[in-house]
Amino acid sequence: MKKVYNPGKTELAELLKRPSKNIEDVERTVNQIFGEVSYMGDEAVKKYTSLFDGAYPDKIKVTPEEIQAAEALVSEELKEAIQLAKSNIESFHAAQKTEKVSVETVAGVECWQEKRPIQKVGLYIPGGSAPLFSTILMLAVPAQIAGCKEMVLCTPPNKEGKVNPVILYTAKLCGIDTILKVGGIQAIAGMTFGTESIPKVYKIFGPGNQFVTVAKQMATKYNVSIDMPAGPSELLVVADDSADAVFVASDLLSQAEHGGDSQVILISLSEVFLEKVEAEVQKQLQDLPRKDIAAEAIENSRLIFVNDQKEALAIINEYAPEHFIVCTEDSDFFVNGIENAGSVFIGNNTPESAGDYASGTNHTLPTNGYAKQYSGVNLDSFLKTISFQKISEEGIQNIGPAIELMADAEGLKAHKRAVSFRLKALKNSSDE
Repeated sequence: MKKVYNPGKTELAELLKRPSKNIEDVERTVNQIFGEVSYMGDEAVKKYTSLFDGAYPDKIKVTPEEIQAAEALVSEELKEAIQLAKSNIESFHAAQKTEKVSVETVAGVECWQEKRPIQKVGLYIPGGSAPLFSTILMLAVPAQIAGCKEMVLCTPPNKEGKVNPVILYTAKLCGIDTILKVGGIQAIAGMTFGTESIPKVYKIFGPGNQFVTVAKQMATKYNVSIDMPAGPSELLVVADDSADAVFVASDLLSQAEHGGDSQVILISLSEVFLEKVEAEVQKQLQDLPRKDIAAEAIENSRLIFVNDQKEALAIINEYAPEHFIVCTEDSDFFVNGIENAGSVFIGNNTPESAGDYASGTNHTLPTNGYAKQYSGVNLDSFLKTISFQKISEEGIQNIGPAIELMADAEGLKAHKRAVSFRLKALKNSSDE
């Protein structure tokens, strides 16, 4: 990890850069695959599944028999853990329901808002070296609560053309019937255009690598919405001497093991503590099963010392981390001052892993600085807000003249007439 003490503004810009591939190369690959999937459907999907995942499944859709067989392969202890997490996620997201908003803006003019579910949603679940079955809970549970009618799940198969049993078990637990053995760009393209096996959806959810992120952004050009541009995982920790170096190092490594393109940052208000964490990261790294992956991410990561908490907060808000852990004596300063973050974890007993799995909050969050303008996935992500209005005779008389004047000023005569005809009819009726 690169270690920096009291960096200046010019140095900070370079320090806070995310690791990334050449975007032009990524876009070129995405464009090619999107073009082939739009014309060739399943044939192109199978071609790229074979190329990227080393598998060429006869059938893209998982069969009911495969789903049933998977349940027996998941331990009872893991099933109980998944069900506990599901319950907590349900509680948190169900609490986000809101009532109809209604107001009479002026006598006779009633306006209200109601929410309706997005009918068809696509859930992308990374499967590669770490099958993220927890992401199914984070996406399918709020989709169910929202009332989405159709959920389509795409996840890459292993080299034998099979899907991890825990992914299949969790999907079934969440009421998902349409599970496709397809990942990466081809999965996003399939859900964008629809193929013989993959249904077209209205909105795509889920994290992924830079190729998946660019593919999701490409999908928006074809009338498909996305949750957010969620790419490689990242974590920023702010800590002082009140924190536990063992805990902080484990938090940093918990994100580093996601992938070599992940990034973790420690901003320390203590030079001594920074040195402790650096040593502890190297110690804990040695016995991680995903040591090589975590080590690559650590190379992209930073240890930053600043001696002023205001300066630390300014850096954090500029970086806009996906995950933000606060382990300082004055935690309120950072909690009250944070403006840009996907999810915040407060205190020595609140590991980021809790939000990844079982506390109840959602772990599908904006990365790459997008926390400046995007929220993480929540219940409203699966809903649309529709506005309604109902105007009485009294109401149109109250606002009609204003509408006529405004429409006339904009040169929109038909707009004006739509009101004028009604006002004239009411006047004639009252004169009779």
